[in-house]
Amino acid sequence: MGRKSLKETRQKEIVIAFYKVAKKEGLKNASIAKVAENLKVNPSLIIHYFKTRKELLNSLIDFILKRYLEIYKLNGGADSKEKLVALIDHLFSRNWHRLFDDGVFYSCYALIYRDASVKDRYKKLHDTLIMQFRLSLQEACENHIIEVEDINQTAEVVFSMVDGAYFSLGMESDIVERERKAEIYRCHVKRMLKLTD
Repeated sequence: MGRKSLKETRQKEIVIAFYKVAKKEGLKNASIAKVAENLKVNPSLIIHYFKTRKELLNSLIDFILKRYLEIYKLNGGADSKEKLVALIDHLFSRNWHRLFDDGVFYSCYALIYRDASVKDRYKKLHDTLIMQFRLSLQEACENHIIEVEDINQTAEVVFSMVDGAYFSLGMESDIVERERKAEIYRCHVKRMLKLTD
């Protein structure tokens, strides 16, 4: 049992180092040798835990999912109108980039068009984020905060808006304009869920 814990700890350290190298030098330039250099270890130690760079990349995508799920912990559930509104505000913000670097995320994402296993992992990531939002909507319905005819469909639509908004907001350099657009998206979803007074 102790060995498994050490293995998980080492793998996490390696994935975080891979992320840091990818963030600094670009995903394409993030090699096992550079990760080893970052950790000040022999490259054979990295290979002991990750036989290939692809295994390391797959673990990085799993790490993205764990980091992005933190957005749902920011408001502590959806058992009140205030918490649901806070969640929507977080979803339609640039808070995601505090959890994980956009450049690394989109570099990994681009690989879905060339690598089926990366595509499967990104689909899992996307589906898990939608499921978490669906659970938040369900909790809000159970607490009579909102009434939604079809929770699954609503979660899909809102999360499609989140994806598009995040991409759009990421291209906006003007902070005032970015916030203006984010507020439009947030208000639209709040109206859709009848959360506005």
